[in-house]
Amino acid sequence: MTRCGRLENRPSVVALARDCVTGRDAYDGRMTPLRLIAPLAFLFTVTLTHAAAVKDREGAVRGDKAAMENDARWLYNDVDRGFAEAKKTGKPLLVVLRCVPCLSCVGLDAQVLTEPALAPLLDRFVCVRLINANAIDLARFQFDYDLSFSTMFFNADGTIYGRYGSWVHQADPDQKETIGYRKALEGALALHRGYPANRASLEGKQGGPTPFRTPVEIPELAKKYGRELNWGGNVMQSCVHCHQVGEAFRGYYREKGEPVPLDRIYPMPAAETIGLSLAPDKTAAITAVEADSIAGRAGFKAGDEFISFAGQPLISIADFSWVLHRAPESGALAAVVKRGGADVALAVALPAGWRMRTDISKRVGTWSMRAMAFGGLTLVDLDDTARKERGIAPDALALFVKGMGQFNKHGTAKKAGFLKDDVIVEFAGENSRLTEGELIGRVLATTKLGETVEVTVLRGRERMALKLPMQ
Repeated sequence: MTRCGRLENRPSVVALARDCVTGRDAYDGRMTPLRLIAPLAFLFTVTLTHAAAVKDREGAVRGDKAAMENDARWLYNDVDRGFAEAKKTGKPLLVVLRCVPCLSCVGLDAQVLTEPALAPLLDRFVCVRLINANAIDLARFQFDYDLSFSTMFFNADGTIYGRYGSWVHQADPDQKETIGYRKALEGALALHRGYPANRASLEGKQGGPTPFRTPVEIPELAKKYGRELNWGGNVMQSCVHCHQVGEAFRGYYREKGEPVPLDRIYPMPAAETIGLSLAPDKTAAITAVEADSIAGRAGFKAGDEFISFAGQPLISIADFSWVLHRAPESGALAAVVKRGGADVALAVALPAGWRMRTDISKRVGTWSMRAMAFGGLTLVDLDDTARKERGIAPDALALFVKGMGQFNKHGTAKKAGFLKDDVIVEFAGENSRLTEGELIGRVLATTKLGETVEVTVLRGRERMALKLPMQ
C-alpha cells in the first residue's frame, strides 16, 4: 500500500474499540498491527463518557504513535518531510494538528482517519499528522490555537492555501460530520490547480510577524520544554499543546509590562462577532444575519455565499475567521457574495472596538486570562430581569461571580475576599455595561503585572470595596 493508499481495508473505529477491550491486535493487511492502546479505539471508548480529556493521557499519545508512525497515508509528526514530499510529488500539503489526549473533535478526527468517502480527496495531498506544537514554525503555523483539531493546507513552497477548524466539533466529541471538511479539501485543491497564477489573492492568508520562531523560544515555554518529545520518559510532560502557545504569548507581553495585543486576547473571531451565522456544512454560507449588526448594516442576507473576503478566496469558516483575525481595529473590508446567481460586492465597516465583541467565554485560553485579569473569577453579565431585582441600571456594569478558582493564581480573588455570587459593579474605575470578555480586554490593555486595582461588589444589598492584584 502506498503512502496515499486508500482506507477501505482499515478496521472501523468500532472494531478498533472492540479489539482494545478484548486485547486482540487489529491488523490492516500489510500494515503494522494496531496494539492494545491504539488511539482510535481508546478515544472512541472514552468518548462514551463525555469526559473533557482521556484519563490515560500518556497512553493515548503513545497509542497514537504506535498506530500512526508507520501508517500508509499519514506522515507522523514530521512537517519537514511533508514539505519535501510535496515538492517531490507536486501535491499540496495537508497538516492536521491534533491534541490527542483531548476528547474535543475526537469524532471528526476518527472520520478523517477512517472515512472511505474522504480517501479520493486525501489521495491528492501529502498528509501529515502533527501531535505537538513544540517546534512548529510560528510564522507559518498561525491558526486557532484553542482548537484540539485543526488543518492547514500548503503549497510545497510554503504558501498557505487555507485553514480548517470547527467549533461545532470542538463542542461535541460525538459530532462526526465531514461535509465542511470535504469542502475545505476541495477548495484547497482548486487553489492548488490555480497556483501560482492566484498567488496575489493568497497574500492575505499568510502568517503575520511574530517575535519568536518556535513555541519553545517563548520564555514561559522555554523554561519547561525542548524541541523534541521525550519518548524515553514522560511524553505528556514534554509536549507543548497548541493552546499553550496563545497563553505563552499573552504571558510574554504581560511580563514585559506591555498591553496584550487584542488579537491575542480575541483570536480568530467568529462570524457572530459581526452579526453573521455561517452554515457548518458549507464553505462560508450565511444562514442568518443579526439585525442592526455590523453585517446587517453592510447589507448581507441569509442565503448569501462568500466568494471572497478582504480579497481572499475562502475554503472554510476558519478562513473567514482568519480575515477577521488580521483585520484592522477599525476600517473597511471588501466582500463578494453569490446571491441569486449574481456576484454582489459589499463593504464591511468595522467600528472601533469591534474585536472586543468576540465571545471568548468558552475558549480554553480564556482560563489563564481570567487569572491575569480577575484572579480566577468566572463572570457572567446579568440579564435585565436580574438587574432589576438588584436595583442595577440596564447600562451599568453587573458581572455575576459564577465561579472562582481555588489554587495558585486562580485562587487570588478568593484570597482577596471575593465570594461566589458577588456582583461586580465597578472594576478599576469602569462601571459601564460590559461582558466578561470585554472587561478582560480592557483590563489586560490598561493594567500591568503587579498592580492592584479597586473593585466594588454588590453582596446581597451591601456594596463592598475590595482590592485585587493584577497577575
